[in-house]
Amino acid sequence: MIAPAPWLTVVGIGEDGLDGLSPAARSVVEEAAVLAGGARHLALAPETDAVRIEWSSLEETLAAIESRRGTPGVVVLASGDPMLYGLGATLARRFDPAEMVVLPHASAFSLAAARMGWPVQDCRLLTVHGRPLEGLIPHLTPGARLLVLSADGTSPAAVAALLTRHGFGPSAITALWHMGGPREGRREGTAEAWDGEPVPDLNTLAVACEADAGARVLPRTPGLPDDAFRHDGQLTKRVARAATVSALAPLPGQVLWDIGAGCGSVAIEWMRAADGAQAVAVELHAGRRAMIAENAATLGTPGLRVVAGEAPAALAEAGPAPDAVFVGGGVSRPGMLDAAWNALKPGGRLVANAVTAEAEARLIDRRAAWNGTLTRISASHLKETPGGLHVWDALAPVTQLVAVKP
Repeated sequence: MIAPAPWLTVVGIGEDGLDGLSPAARSVVEEAAVLAGGARHLALAPETDAVRIEWSSLEETLAAIESRRGTPGVVVLASGDPMLYGLGATLARRFDPAEMVVLPHASAFSLAAARMGWPVQDCRLLTVHGRPLEGLIPHLTPGARLLVLSADGTSPAAVAALLTRHGFGPSAITALWHMGGPREGRREGTAEAWDGEPVPDLNTLAVACEADAGARVLPRTPGLPDDAFRHDGQLTKRVARAATVSALAPLPGQVLWDIGAGCGSVAIEWMRAADGAQAVAVELHAGRRAMIAENAATLGTPGLRVVAGEAPAALAEAGPAPDAVFVGGGVSRPGMLDAAWNALKPGGRLVANAVTAEAEARLIDRRAAWNGTLTRISASHLKETPGGLHVWDALAPVTQLVAVKP
């Protein structure tokens, strides 16, 4: 198969405009037949005979670019490094990368790290541009350095408020705007004392995380305390949950279906455990679905999708085939385990927990059919009696099936 010839060039440009481009990138812009970009980017380009496409909606602009597919000299201007939370990544999903040439500029992250004197590899590169603010929460740990692309001029105040709510009020925040150009500026402060006045929209935040004395810092490893979740008793308890998420083996970008999700604890811990991991929580009861949404926001997984309905019928609404399935409720329901197994991608993992004898019998039956493993999880907690003595209080044992689909 012959690879397509490049016809589309994506040029990263900074606040310094053409002066900041390499000679090769500048030549591409000056000789473009078609020049696409936002109004701010196009204003930085020289006046030439190029047809100009000013950015409107994403889909309309992509369609306008696609209509010129195969035409040499189509150039798209983008901010900084187009492949780092940028337009280049969007274009690479739309077109064969062999059709594109990308000429990056210094990213906002690189510029912010340079201004702060922070090694980029030691920072967490995040964005709240077009994404929920709560996505920052899993990254709030003492000593962490965050570089965050803002949505607009109100983002610094919103991030400061989030940090303060989660016990990171002493964290130092620096807002840096228009880096590399004549309008460059900055504002510094702590989250708890941040000036709420907006800054220019094109800003990036540098956050040095520091927890206050009373902060409850939650790790990303499985097994959060039970009281980290709002629930009505329908909760996979901490010890069993840690074993469950470990058995599900979350990996970046993979998708979990949490069937009979209760308060969403397993799906939330799956998403927290691996960057980019996704999950769908299937739950019949409206009150529990509300708890799932609340827990997801509080614990930093706002992208958790909730499907209303009773499985297995509701699985038709769960979306593309998952990489892993957890059946925490309804194991003994006819057809449940088979529906979950059939939905899995080849090589996917199914984990199912049972506490009743009837559900356990289903797992024993499926263990042989699917060449799975069964584990009995038991735990006891020390509690004080009314007489001041202490006894071990045993939790209900959990039988867990783990099977990998051929």
